[in-house]
Amino acid sequence: MKKFYVASSFKNIDDVRYVSDYLEKHGFIHTYDWTRNERASSFEDLKQIGTLEKEAVQEADFLIVILPAGKGSHIEFGIALAEGKRIFLHSPNDEVSQFETTSTFYHLTEVIKSVGDLSDLLKLVNCYGKRDSIY
Repeated sequence: MKKFYVASSFKNIDDVRYVSDYLEKHGFIHTYDWTRNERASSFEDLKQIGTLEKEAVQEADFLIVILPAGKGSHIEFGIALAEGKRIFLHSPNDEVSQFETTSTFYHLTEVIKSVGDLSDLLKLVNCYGKRDSIY
């Protein structure tokens, strides 16, 4: 379980880069870094980026989702879930535990929840990353 993909919104770009850089320094492989992209300006751009991101989620051993996240991140969440991948869901403000803001899918057994600081998320990922099996 060494290949990863990080899904989030553009407003969390610094957190995504922090998590990705940390994991890469600790021997994990990033399947695609969407933070290096410019925002799409055409339907062709959307198609190209969507293809790259879908392939990266499929190639990854696990997905990290940093909330708040938008439509694309939740689609990536669904792809990972459908493929039986481990999902680490990070919620800085514990919105996953608030009935009004949570999602049914956040509470499935494939989803490992992290609340609070990014260091808590990274500890969880490191713990699971050292195992031979993701389940």
